[in-house]
Amino acid sequence: MTAALTTGTARDAASDVEAAVVASRRRRTAARRRTIAVLAVLVVVLLATSLVVGRTFHPPADVLRVLLGEDVPGASFTVGRLRLPRAVLAVAAGACFGLGGVTFQTMLRNPLASPDLIGISTGASAAAAFGIVFLQLSGAQVSVFAITAGLGVALLIYVLSFRQGVLGTRLVLIGIGVAAMLESVTSYVLSKAPRWELQEALRWLSGSLNGAGWREVVPVLVALLVLGPVLLGQSRNLGQLQLGDDTASALGVRVERTRVLLIGSAVALIAFATAAAGPVAFVAFLSGPIASRILGPRGSLLVPAAPVGALLVLVADLVGQFAFGTRYPVGVVTGVLGAPYLVYLIARTNRAGGSL
Repeated sequence: MTAALTTGTARDAASDVEAAVVASRRRRTAARRRTIAVLAVLVVVLLATSLVVGRTFHPPADVLRVLLGEDVPGASFTVGRLRLPRAVLAVAAGACFGLGGVTFQTMLRNPLASPDLIGISTGASAAAAFGIVFLQLSGAQVSVFAITAGLGVALLIYVLSFRQGVLGTRLVLIGIGVAAMLESVTSYVLSKAPRWELQEALRWLSGSLNGAGWREVVPVLVALLVLGPVLLGQSRNLGQLQLGDDTASALGVRVERTRVLLIGSAVALIAFATAAAGPVAFVAFLSGPIASRILGPRGSLLVPAAPVGALLVLVADLVGQFAFGTRYPVGVVTGVLGAPYLVYLIARTNRAGGSL
C-alpha cells in the first residue's frame, strides 16, 4: 500500500513538472510571437511613413487612394512612382540582408561570420565597379554581374576553408583576407575610372535606394519569396548545426548537403539585395544580434532577423533623407551605426580571451 502511494505521488510530481515545463514553453512561444508581430507592425508603420513624408507631404488618405489604384494629382507620381518602390526595396533588401546574415552567424557560430565582413558583398561590389568602369555595363547587366560574382566569391571562400568540414573561424579569416584583396581591386578600378563612370560606381558602392524602381524591386522580392521559405524550412537543421558537425550528423542531419543549401540560399539573398541596393553596410551583421537581444538567445533567429533588417534599412533611409541638412545614402548611415558595434564586439572578444 505504501509503495503504491509513493509511486502515485512520484507520478503526480513528474506530471506537475511536465505541465510546468509545457506551460513555460507556451508562455515563451506566445511572447516570441507577440514580439515578432510588433516588429512586423513597426515595419508597416515605417513603410507608411516613408510614403507620407518627403519634400512634399501627402496625407495618408491620398496615399491610400494611390495604393488602391486611384489617380490622385501629384500623389500618384510622387508616391506611386518614387516613394513606393523605394520603400518596398528597403523592406525587401533589409529582410534579405537580415536572413542571409543570421544564417551565416548561426551556422558558423561566430558573430563575425556575416556576408558583408567575409567578402561576399565585397565581391559583388568589386564586380559591379569593374562592370561599370571597364565593361560599360548598366542597369540589369550590373545586377547580373554582381550576383554572379557574389556567388562565385562564396564558392571560393567555401572551397578554401574546407578541410574535413568547415570551421567557422577558418572561414571568417579566409573571408576577411579575400575581402581585403577585393577591396584593393575596387580601389584600383575606381582609380582608373573616368569622371562619369566614377560617379556611377561610387553611388552604387555606397549602398543607396536613390532612383529605385520596380525593375530593381521585383528580382529582390522574387528571391525573398523563393529562398526565404527554403531557409525557414531548414531552421531546425540550422539549429542542430550549432551543436557541431558530429552531433548534428548523429541527429540525422546531412551536414554538408544542408550546409551547402544554407550557404547557397543565404548568399543568393545577399547577392540579389546587393545588386539592387548596393552593399548596404552592416545590416546583415547587425540584424541577428539585435534580434537576439530583443527575443533572447533561445529559438531560431531567422524569422525575427528579417523584420529587424527591414527596420534598419527603413530607419537609416529616413535618417539619411531628413535628419541632416544634406541627404546621405542609406549605406552611409548604416555604416555609422555598424562600425562602433564591430569595434565593441572585437574588443569584448579580446577581453574574454576568445578568438574571432
